[in-house]
Amino acid sequence: MVSFELKLALSDDLAREAENIGLLTPQSIEALLREEVRRHRVNQLFKAADRLASLDMPPLTEAEVEAEIQAARNERRTSHASGG
Repeated sequence: MVSFELKLALSDDLAREAENIGLLTPQSIEALLREEVRRHRVNQLFKAADRLASLDMPPLTEAEVEAEIQAARNERRTSHASGG
């Protein structure tokens, strides 16, 4: 676990309201950060999907998809077997 000391400059009203509803506790700040990281990952996934959709390439056949899945599984097995 990593510790950070965080100093925020908030307006009095926002600080008071956030404190009153429990948003300034370490647990709440961790939950807010986790949700933001998740949201960022989802946004990146959609951006990648948009880039893929914009490529001028024919879709993969079912056999090609199956071959890619098998190759990824084989690669994962090989990396796990070698300790990677």
